[in-house]
Amino acid sequence: MSNAEMTSMERVLTTLSHREPDRVPFFLLLTMHGAKELGLSIREYFSQAKYVIEGQCRLRAKYHHDCFYPLLYGAAEAEAFGGEIVWYEDGPPNSGAPVLKKPEDILALQVPVVDETPCLCRMLDVISGLKERAGNTVPIIGVVISPFSLPVMQMGFAAYIELLYEQPELFARLMAVNQAFCVAWANAQFQAGATTVCYFDPLASPDMIPPEMYRRTGLEMARQCLSYFNGPACIHLGSGRCLAMVEELAKVGAVAAGVSALDDLAAVKAACKGKITVAGNLNGIEMRRWTPTQAEAKVKEALAAAAAGGGFILTDNHGEIPWQVSDEILLAISAAVQQWGRSS
Repeated sequence: MSNAEMTSMERVLTTLSHREPDRVPFFLLLTMHGAKELGLSIREYFSQAKYVIEGQCRLRAKYHHDCFYPLLYGAAEAEAFGGEIVWYEDGPPNSGAPVLKKPEDILALQVPVVDETPCLCRMLDVISGLKERAGNTVPIIGVVISPFSLPVMQMGFAAYIELLYEQPELFARLMAVNQAFCVAWANAQFQAGATTVCYFDPLASPDMIPPEMYRRTGLEMARQCLSYFNGPACIHLGSGRCLAMVEELAKVGAVAAGVSALDDLAAVKAACKGKITVAGNLNGIEMRRWTPTQAEAKVKEALAAAAAGGGFILTDNHGEIPWQVSDEILLAISAAVQQWGRSS
């Protein structure tokens, strides 16, 4: 390890090259906590890019983590297709009633125009604003939902699984529309200043569908999408286990993969060594009940399992830390990384 203090960008690039940086990089993937910093409701906070830019900067100054996370809310992609948003006072906004009421509605589905869609334009404004402030010193992590997983919001889980197995022509049409949108949306984020884009694909996990089905469908979609991205991508299974899919995920072109709290982190790191960087796997749901001592122990456990040799970013297992996780615990995580994640 180097003893020189690195910028966050240098730290992350070093670990992505499977070398040890000055300390293990850590990402606190905070979407809503900026509202607390500004004294706003979640809905008001997400209503203007300037609030999110300021919130992200305050959070990073407070916790000293190694990224900016400009995601507003994942349901924005369903909103872009005409879906409704359901707002909550203490959690992320979710998608409401599916925009596709019946499978045949897929035939009329059109690709949203990114720069004509307000909820997407706000996130692009956040990215460009953070880029102006950080330059090339802090990674900015964009987000897209995979074409293969987005239909859960577009038509509902049960209806989509039925489509996947029983209506291949309509499934192919839906994938074509979603892929065109995914690529355009990812590349708009790169153009705005994103360093990387996280490709969220929770249905890729064997916890969700059989691996053989994913290999025939979603895996090829991931490979195609990432090949069209104008920058590097991470792939994230949204809390789902990934060990059974590591070999495939390492071949789709992603630079990093998100790991579930249910995975054996050491086993995943061993399987990924030299191939793809591992990001994980603090349990965000349990985090709200941790004491500072438990937070420190969980950080030390993850570092012991995966930090050696680089190729590791400490973060949560889902890609969004719950609103209910306190400042005290986030500060404890940060302090533990600063103490135990540095070179000896």
